[in-house]
Amino acid sequence: MTHYALAVDVGGTKVEAALVAADGTLLTGSRDRRPTGATATSDELAESVRAVVVHALGALPEGDALVGAGIGSAGPVDLVAGTVSPINLPAWRGYPLRELVTSLAASMLPDAAPVTLRLDGVSLALAEHWVGATQGVDDALAITVSTGVGGGLIVNGRLLSGGTGNAGHIGQIQIADRPAGESAWAATLEVIASGPNVVAWARAQGWQGERGEDLAAGYRDGDPIAVAAVRRSATAVGEAISSVTTLLDLDVAAIGGGFSRVSDDYLDLVRQAVDEAPVNDYARRVRVVRSGLSDESPLVGAAALVWQADLLG
Repeated sequence: MTHYALAVDVGGTKVEAALVAADGTLLTGSRDRRPTGATATSDELAESVRAVVVHALGALPEGDALVGAGIGSAGPVDLVAGTVSPINLPAWRGYPLRELVTSLAASMLPDAAPVTLRLDGVSLALAEHWVGATQGVDDALAITVSTGVGGGLIVNGRLLSGGTGNAGHIGQIQIADRPAGESAWAATLEVIASGPNVVAWARAQGWQGERGEDLAAGYRDGDPIAVAAVRRSATAVGEAISSVTTLLDLDVAAIGGGFSRVSDDYLDLVRQAVDEAPVNDYARRVRVVRSGLSDESPLVGAAALVWQADLLG
């Protein structure tokens, strides 16, 4: 008999689910994806979750067993209430996501099986520690730089969730002066470093491209605005890593996400900022490495909430 965890990942553009074995591999045929999005209604979001969960559970082979469910969600989250309020899904504010997944999986879960909810970036950190680039490292940061910026922390060998479950929300830390007349949001890492925001910044400087792929091409061709935009993003990520390392004395920072591959030297630019930014020398020792996970990482992270439950803070 093979045991599986149900993994559910809820993000700003999609929700996915799959069955994941104890070695972190996805069961072939169990993975499904449905859209979410800022304009979706609460009922539409719930239906997307229902559809992917039903698909995943329907792929469970006869004779095998489900041992628990892990949910990684865009946040903020509320671990006590089991609710989520994703920034990019305005229809969900205090939505009972844990209850929804629990009800969908109830017929297949043993009575004592956990249904665990955590912030998606926190789940990512656990996945990197389990089967990714920070295996064997007791103090590590995982960051994804994509349409947003998310992150999570392993501290003293355990997952750091915080009092509300929202520790690791690195995309919302402020790393710049707030522009005159702007909200605090404009000074956050996500606004400065994430793919769509970098493209928007470049266009505001006169660049004519439209997408991250165009920006990557412009960078390769030496377009000065594209080069400045990519370097601005990487520098912001490096400065954020430096700040977190100054607080927590980290050993490794693993970076993933589609926009982190916008240029071949993106991680080198991040490392340069990490070397230049700290006030204290010890913060320069943090190693910046590429994520050891594939595009399955959000689902592996959600499954890690079950398979690595002993590390949950």
